[in-house]
Amino acid sequence: MTLSPARVPAAIGERRLTATLYGYLFLDDFVLLYPVYALLFADTGLSLWQISSLFALWSVTGVLLEVPSGAWADAVSRRLLLWLGPLLTAVGFALWVLVPSYGAFALGFVLWGARGALGSGALEALVYDELDRLGAAGRYARVMGRARAAGLAGVMAAMAVAGPVFAWGGYLAVGAASVLACLLTAATATRFPEHRRPAEEGDRWAVALRSGLAAARGDRTLRAAVLLVPAVGAVWGALDEYTPLLVRETGVSDAFVPYLLLLIWTGATAGGLLAGPAERLGTRGLAALLTGGALALAAGALSGRPAGLVLVAVAFGGFQLATVLADARLQHRIEDTGRATLTSVAGLGTELATVAVYGAYAVLGGVASHGTVFAVLAVPYLVTALLLAGRARTRR
Repeated sequence: MTLSPARVPAAIGERRLTATLYGYLFLDDFVLLYPVYALLFADTGLSLWQISSLFALWSVTGVLLEVPSGAWADAVSRRLLLWLGPLLTAVGFALWVLVPSYGAFALGFVLWGARGALGSGALEALVYDELDRLGAAGRYARVMGRARAAGLAGVMAAMAVAGPVFAWGGYLAVGAASVLACLLTAATATRFPEHRRPAEEGDRWAVALRSGLAAARGDRTLRAAVLLVPAVGAVWGALDEYTPLLVRETGVSDAFVPYLLLLIWTGATAGGLLAGPAERLGTRGLAALLTGGALALAAGALSGRPAGLVLVAVAFGGFQLATVLADARLQHRIEDTGRATLTSVAGLGTELATVAVYGAYAVLGGVASHGTVFAVLAVPYLVTALLLAGRARTRR
């Protein structure tokens, strides 16, 4: 088949965008501290309440900065925010391993939360707008599904490498590798194409914020799409932080924890890769997906055995797929104005729900095992599935 001259530059532009995106998310998640930082906190002497408070501080930082940073991304260069964020995380990780203490951990999570807020909304908006410019907006779910899979591949690679690196050099070695990964992520972000011009109004940030929020208030379907994102992504995103403790509870040694975490994230990666074929999954199909994921999570966590983590992996795969599909639904419903702002509003909902999950985990974890807590926190997915099924019946 012969491509037209217009199609050739478009294909080249899409390849550049996707290659940069996949490399960016891989490096962003190639952090060797991921599978062991909960263990670092515990080995430093922190209690479960203190660990949960750090996770909550992480999310609270995101809550405070999420929407303002999204409006900032609509007002200035989104690429700027994407390379600035990883530099903040690099500083935080360095603090963790050089001066391990509750204060250093807290400051590191504040920096990490700020980094997450800078990237949330900006990344999705940049990718969607660039694909739209190339006439490929319809492939957004497929591209982002593969991108999230690339990020999870980075997590998996980090887990595979973390074991031997940790055995060789301890927390200092995995910390140094994590800082290097952050610096490489920032360098990769400078390669993103960005053809959108920032707004020219005098008060650009306030204008972007007002226009984005006005769009959400005036469109009921858009509001539903915004709310679906935290309903799907918050709980399993919070449980992610406790998976090392769940794995340790099955009785395996600490040196083997990263490899079982690798199993869980293999399932999540598979879920991201299925986003393209599942893009046409309707509301009833999404409800069924969430129901299956909730049941698999509860059964696997309650088993108390390493083999039960296979079901946890299946659940995380389903939740990852549902998260990508919810984001795609949102992006397709947003007009050009305020895309990063509205995506950040959805991110704000996710952060608020995540804080609630951390609090619930701290309360439940004081009286029950980690497996029991995971099973209890699968219930919100059943509730979301019931609401989606009811909405589908109403439409019919």
